[in-house]
Amino acid sequence: MSVKSEPSAARPFHVLIVDDDPVQRRLSEAHVARAGGASDGAGSLAEARALLADKPGRFSVLLLDLGLPDGDGLDLLRTLRGQGDGVPVIVQTGEGRLDRAVEAMRAGATDFLVKPVSPDKARAALEAAIRARREERGGAVEPLPDPSPAMRPVLAAAERVSRSMVPVLLLGETGTGKEWLARRIVAGGARADRPFVAVNCGALPRDLAESILFGFERGAFTGAERRSPGKFAEADGGTLFLDEIGDLAPDTQVKLLRALQEGEIDPIGAARPVRVDLRIIAATHRDLRADVEAGRFREDLFYRLDVFPLALPPLRERREEIPALARLFAARHLPGATLSPEALERLSRHLWPGNIRELENAVRRAAVMADGPILEPEDFALPDGWTREGRADMPSPPLEPALGAEAGLGFPTLAQVERAHILRALQHCGGQPSKAAKLLRIGRTTLYRKLRDYGVSAPESGD
Repeated sequence: MSVKSEPSAARPFHVLIVDDDPVQRRLSEAHVARAGGASDGAGSLAEARALLADKPGRFSVLLLDLGLPDGDGLDLLRTLRGQGDGVPVIVQTGEGRLDRAVEAMRAGATDFLVKPVSPDKARAALEAAIRARREERGGAVEPLPDPSPAMRPVLAAAERVSRSMVPVLLLGETGTGKEWLARRIVAGGARADRPFVAVNCGALPRDLAESILFGFERGAFTGAERRSPGKFAEADGGTLFLDEIGDLAPDTQVKLLRALQEGEIDPIGAARPVRVDLRIIAATHRDLRADVEAGRFREDLFYRLDVFPLALPPLRERREEIPALARLFAARHLPGATLSPEALERLSRHLWPGNIRELENAVRRAAVMADGPILEPEDFALPDGWTREGRADMPSPPLEPALGAEAGLGFPTLAQVERAHILRALQHCGGQPSKAAKLLRIGRTTLYRKLRDYGVSAPESGD
């Protein structure tokens, strides 16, 4: 049976609490009420799915338990993300295991709370989730603390393009902040208060991509019990952010191109096309030009998107930002928290192959593991590289030339592979940087920078 508290005019957000323990549901209801919200409750996955289907778009946040009588709560989370639903999901569970926290974050959870949850921690998590939901619908964007020299020209270009309506293509490694930059571009333009709809194209199931993007009418196919407007229609008048556009299936690329060219969509089962007025911002970690040459991405769609490309540098080239970002994430996930100088120093030395996303996840994990308000180096436990004591040490330069597997660290990181490859090239070229750079097909300046990043002294030579 579901429990329900009616919203009032003073309660602008609504939370779905999914927990089979009625006492915990009542406690969570109290947390939500103190934060100024209303709530519905479900005691099983089936009840939760029924409420979500009956009230689409009603819930601003989900509070989700993992151990439910009819399955794992993460199954519901994965279903929502697979459908392109970006509703924030806060996992709260009695399982305080790090591997479950990591699994939940990878599945798309916004936060991970271990029961019993204090009122302050619950309120902070809810407020962060509500803030993220409002930003998704066109709210304020947090500024980047202390932008590095590498980011300043990117931000300047973003400010200029925000005043126009031209399509923008954001390029860069996974986790560099492409969606954040997209929101910043929108916030500086004429559609700042209009809908901002984000779609992860890489997560769209191939057989559902068309219906998720363009919508469908009731009865259009088996299971279509109610009309769905689709992401294009949801973003009408505002901005559609197509993340990981390079992972879109070829047949969906064709339909996307038509929608962009004609400014109209064809919902499945609709009698006529629907006009839409929106701005497109796309993003990818892939080399789309190479994909076009290889026949994996349509050339005409590429040129339709690649009007104003912006490349975000990886975090290892923006090390000056790491302390400020870490403090920002700590305050977001554990109000009042600070980081010790030793923790900041270790975070600043790490290469962060997963970039800003990896850094935030590391701070999230530390906030879960911390015993007090000060995050110490030992709180930053990572799942790869466990010691006999059950903790993991943050890998930090200088790294050993051997790959991680040879050094007993398990599967090697990308940074370890690259460093070892560079050292082998130098050895092959007799320690001459110019020859090694040519062999690696990179510039000599780039080689010296990478050596410096990995804590390796450049060989002295006359070349």
